[in-house]
Amino acid sequence: METRANYVLIGAFTIVVSVALLLFGLWAAKYSSERSWQRYMIVFDEAVTGLSVGSSVQYNGISVGSIDKLSLDPQDPRRVVAIIRADANVPVKTDTRAKLAITSLTGPAIIQLSGGSPGAPLLTAVDTRDTPQIQTSPSALQNITDTANRIVERLDQVLSDQNVAHIGRTLENIERISASMAAKDEGMEALLATAREAARSLDQTLQNTNATVQRVDQNLVRELPALISRLDSTLARLDSAAGNADAILGENRAAINSFANDGLAQLGPTLTELRALIRDLRQISDRLENNPARFLLGRDGAKEFEPQ
Repeated sequence: METRANYVLIGAFTIVVSVALLLFGLWAAKYSSERSWQRYMIVFDEAVTGLSVGSSVQYNGISVGSIDKLSLDPQDPRRVVAIIRADANVPVKTDTRAKLAITSLTGPAIIQLSGGSPGAPLLTAVDTRDTPQIQTSPSALQNITDTANRIVERLDQVLSDQNVAHIGRTLENIERISASMAAKDEGMEALLATAREAARSLDQTLQNTNATVQRVDQNLVRELPALISRLDSTLARLDSAAGNADAILGENRAAINSFANDGLAQLGPTLTELRALIRDLRQISDRLENNPARFLLGRDGAKEFEPQ
């Protein structure tokens, strides 16, 4: 009887636990179905190695959804179209960007959302399609790959057959120049010796010039007080002479004014009479030179008779 009672208790406990689990599953399914989601489309122009359906979607490191679908673009198979499901309460803005990321060195690939300035409008308010498109930005891996590709392309250009031939000829020219320089070691040594001698001569010249400049500076400093004293004395004399001239002008100001007013006024007629006198004297001189007898005696001189 007691064993039968234990079986009843165990069976009742099992039924209660099963019903509780069933109710919890129904509640979880109801919560999941009642939770609102928003679907977005992301188009990648690069390979999405490591992504799969169900991979996490994070916004600034916080999980906000997952990937629902991955497919190639029918119009351009180089592009990959990802359909994600994110919580409708996540503020995806028009300047929000999506890129590939990895959680760790060995972790799975995810889609990382970033950006979204406070003043930007919500993407769903601008893109009214059922599945708005989030723009992408290059991932760090894509940047490294592009950089490596550009480096390889430039190396291919640098190491082209033509450039390799040029480099070979350049090395041959350098080798010939080195051989020529090695053959002319004695001339180079002589040239270097001459250069060293010229440098020593130049150094000696500079030392002599420096000594001369120092002596000139010392003489100038020694004689400068005497020169300054003489200059002061000369300036004092000039000042005294200027004062005397000013005093003389002050004492004779009346005479100078009288000469300027009266003497200069009479100077003009005097000069006119002087010019007339000079003109008369010139005429007399011309007459005297041409016919002195007539000018002095008032008649022509006697003519000499010459017998035939």
